[in-house]
Amino acid sequence: MADMERRAFLECRVDALDSRRLGGYAIRFGAMSVDLGGFREFIAPQAVDRTLTEAMDVRALVDHDSSKVIGRTRSGTLTLRKDANGLGFTVEPDPSISYAGDIMRAVARGDVTGMSFGFRTIGDEWNYEGDTPIRTVTDMTISEISIVTFPAYQDTSVAKRSLDDFLSTLPGTRVDYLRRKLRHLLQRY
Repeated sequence: MADMERRAFLECRVDALDSRRLGGYAIRFGAMSVDLGGFREFIAPQAVDRTLTEAMDVRALVDHDSSKVIGRTRSGTLTLRKDANGLGFTVEPDPSISYAGDIMRAVARGDVTGMSFGFRTIGDEWNYEGDTPIRTVTDMTISEISIVTFPAYQDTSVAKRSLDDFLSTLPGTRVDYLRRKLRHLLQRY
């Protein structure tokens, strides 16, 4: 799982649809990420197509914890759908399972509202024109979506490795980037 990346855009959220189901958006298309350790990121609409067309077995988790599964596409307790806004979902947790009942109550109360997702990048594009590189993920496989307590980027070590891989393909670019970044920081003061 070393190349697994996790993202939690602030625009993604979960709501209690009724007493049995939770739903919302796990991914919002076109939403710019926060700084991921030297770059920012967009998820392109076509990036989710592989997961949907190949009917990949995606799990719904609580806080990215693989021991807290609350739904799964293969079992029919998790459904994913793509629309113009992003990758939507509906999950039917079993409230008789303690952690599933707990998260359903927490969402219904509004205590937990965040969503995140785990993925592997298949294709991406980089724009290196500004002070901060921008990555657009154009193709990926999604392995899990998670209801999270804190909808923020929780693990950026793989994301940082993605930036380093990109920079290593462009000779001298890392030095140029660091120079621009330093100039930008010095202009603030």
